[in-house]
Amino acid sequence: MKQSNDSDMGKPPIISIRGLTKTYKGGHQALKGIDLEIREGEILALLGPNGAGKTTLISTICGLVTPTSGTVSVGGKDIIKDYRATRSLIGLVPQELTLGAFDVVIDTIRFSRGLFGMKPDERYLDSLLADLSLLDKKQSMVSRLSGGMKRRVLIAKALAHQPRVLFLDEPTAGVDVELRKDMWKLVEKLRQEGVTIILTTHYIEEAEEIADRVGVISDGRLLVIDEKDNLMNSLGQKQLMVDLKTPISALPDSLKDFDLLLSDDGQRLTYTFDAKGERTGITALLHAVSEAGLGLKDLNTSQSSLEDIFVNLVHNEGRQK
Repeated sequence: MKQSNDSDMGKPPIISIRGLTKTYKGGHQALKGIDLEIREGEILALLGPNGAGKTTLISTICGLVTPTSGTVSVGGKDIIKDYRATRSLIGLVPQELTLGAFDVVIDTIRFSRGLFGMKPDERYLDSLLADLSLLDKKQSMVSRLSGGMKRRVLIAKALAHQPRVLFLDEPTAGVDVELRKDMWKLVEKLRQEGVTIILTTHYIEEAEEIADRVGVISDGRLLVIDEKDNLMNSLGQKQLMVDLKTPISALPDSLKDFDLLLSDDGQRLTYTFDAKGERTGITALLHAVSEAGLGLKDLNTSQSSLEDIFVNLVHNEGRQK
């Protein structure tokens, strides 16, 4: 498992995880020796299929699930020995809508703030509600809100006590585009204020857009974690698409050593190569195409997306079992 070096960043990690395992009573092992350090102020995206262990990992860090073995510290304090101190550093937005139906929005937010021993601060709470487009719903009962508005209230609850770490567990699953945009604006604002943000998501394009680092979890194991750009450069592949002037029915023998893919319509050759390699083979390929008497219409290149990398990693992990 590849992990970038936190010591290079000059700051101790805000979260440190060592040898973390979790086996439930039924025998299911949800976490299998997770080692992970999360830097203060970064945005980390955790990707993985359903049942990979993402929610168990988050719940363990937050103190909601007791680990079977291993250690977790938040802000330098152990999550079990110093539960109150570590939990006060964390805000959690769960997948499920867990709100009192007959509560008033502002009372819900005030209660969450007081629960962590924070002094009242109406100015901060109003600012938080405004950031989430909830200020006009301040005196509304939660039961009268739409699902999207209830999701916003959950986020406000998680941020009411001004945590240093915010967990977003599938935050935009099933929400509208407007909420998604508002959420990412708030995430960027929190990053600027030094808050560490960890999100799990099925929307890989969101991780690709906002995350500093990306981790991939599958079957309770952390397969890889690295800077997003490093991950895409080291594990991504580039492809050269060669469009032909005249379609062909089969590859000429002189091109079969290049591991080309011929499109169904016979008009495109796709060549996969390592952009960081000493030799890409592109020059030799184009020369061979010319020698074969094939006329070139157009050339294009593309690079693997984060989704491609994720799918390949999880697929390869499954094949190795």
